[in-house]
Amino acid sequence: MSLVRMIARPMLATIFVVQGAKNLRDPEPALPAASQFAERFGPTLQKRVPSLPTDPAALVRINAGVQLGAGLALATGRLPRLASLTLLASLLPTTVAGHPYWETEDPAQRNAQRVQAMKNVGMAGGLLLASVDTGGKPGLSWRARRAAKDARRATRTAQREARMTARRAKSEITHRVPR
Repeated sequence: MSLVRMIARPMLATIFVVQGAKNLRDPEPALPAASQFAERFGPTLQKRVPSLPTDPAALVRINAGVQLGAGLALATGRLPRLASLTLLASLLPTTVAGHPYWETEDPAQRNAQRVQAMKNVGMAGGLLLASVDTGGKPGLSWRARRAAKDARRATRTAQREARMTARRAKSEITHRVPR
C-alpha cells in the first residue's frame, strides 16, 4: 500500500467512525432529522425492504452502525472499495435528512446547512475515488479486456499454426514419391 493510501483512507474514514460511534451511543440529537426522513421516505422503504424498521431511533442506529463498521474497514484497508461504496450509500440519506438547506428560511442557518451539505458532497467525491482505487493493481474491467485480448491473440496463433500444419500436410501428400 502506498504512503498516500495509508494516510488518506484513515483520514477520510475518521468522520464516519467518530460520528457513527457518537450516534450509536446517543441517537437523540439526530432524531428530528431522522423523523422527517422516516415520514418522507418510510413508506417507500417499507415497500422495498419490509424488514427495515421505520422507527427514527432505529434508523439512526442502523446508519451509525453502518458508518462505524464501514469507516473502520476503510481506515484499516479491509475491503476499502466496498467500504467506500457503503459509506457513500449511507452518506446520501444522512445529507438529505441532516442538512436540508433548501428548506431553511434563516439565511445564517441556511448557509451553515449548505456548508455542511457541500462538505458531504466533497466527502462523497473522496469516497467515489476510494471506491475505484485498485491500489495499483489491475481492476476487473482491465483484467476482462486483457483476457479478451489474450484470447484473440491465442485464437489467431492457433489459426496460423493450423494453416501451416495443413500446408505442410498438403505438401507432403502432393510431393510424396510413389514406391
